[in-house]
Amino acid sequence: MDAENREKKPLTIRELSNSEDEDVEAVVNMQNESTMTSRGAYVAVSYMASAVLLVMFNKAALSSYGFPYANVITLFQMLCSCTFLYAMKFGNFISFTTAEPKSKSPNPARLVPFTTMCHTLPLAFSYLLYMLVTMESVRGINVPMYTTIRRTTVAFTMVVEHMLTGKKYSKHVIFSVGIIIVGAFIAGARDLSFDAYSYGVVFIANICTAVYLASIVRIGRFTGLNSFGLMWCNGIICGPILLFLTFVRGDLKAMMNFPYLLHPGFQVVMLVSCIMAFLINYFIFLNTSLNSAVTQTICGNLKDVLTIALGWVLFGGLPFDLLNVAGQSLGFLGSCLYAYYKLRGR
Repeated sequence: MDAENREKKPLTIRELSNSEDEDVEAVVNMQNESTMTSRGAYVAVSYMASAVLLVMFNKAALSSYGFPYANVITLFQMLCSCTFLYAMKFGNFISFTTAEPKSKSPNPARLVPFTTMCHTLPLAFSYLLYMLVTMESVRGINVPMYTTIRRTTVAFTMVVEHMLTGKKYSKHVIFSVGIIIVGAFIAGARDLSFDAYSYGVVFIANICTAVYLASIVRIGRFTGLNSFGLMWCNGIICGPILLFLTFVRGDLKAMMNFPYLLHPGFQVVMLVSCIMAFLINYFIFLNTSLNSAVTQTICGNLKDVLTIALGWVLFGGLPFDLLNVAGQSLGFLGSCLYAYYKLRGR
């Protein structure tokens, strides 16, 4: 009789609330894995738009003005990102965690607890390693093969995401990703000059990218940090390291002798570049959280195709190659198929 009463005993308010929260979270997770919401689609498009604009303004700084210090640009972008985040947090416009009230604090060290920031170290170090390895990878390999190998990142991301979260993919997603990879190798088919070191460095960059993207959701859920909080920790950890590297390399001292440093046009380009970098980092975190790490990688591939097309229209001078065009078209087709399957919930 007692056992029967225990079975029929109603849930308390706390137990009922926890049960409902778990059910809602499970449904949301299932929906996120099977289909892309309208907000997710908006975030994906916003990421691609800001990424294309960032490439254009970075190109203007590096090529049009001849600024040779890419690490300094990255450092400025990190500093501006942290400044924007601190100002918005202090102004009570944003919060850094999903359950945190929008309270302001004059002390940046108290915005995120030290123990929580330590939990984000794998994310920050994978991002920093990705940046450094990517810079090294472009030195000894031509652009077509670099693009070809980099587009295989989606396969690495699927493997890492499966290892970290146990996520499985439908045959439709695997088919669309296969088209992207085949298109990438067709695009670089004329440039199969093998350099073991350079190829190895690019594949390491792929692994770092995959770990970085796959870690965003996992670390975000574990720490309770939202996109703004993860961006803040990323900048606070990576900024000082990058500052030290640029100082040791002499980039900061050499930058002071740059002839266009105080030119209004150059300063506007740098400012817009920093704003775009802030937006693109925010959309990367949000896109990965709302959709998936694989979706973020696909958006990156689609962004590359759009960037190439826009660069050809604006700047011209690019040689026509049938295999390259065919490969780029297949990559675009695979990305569109992936988006279609995600929107259809397949």
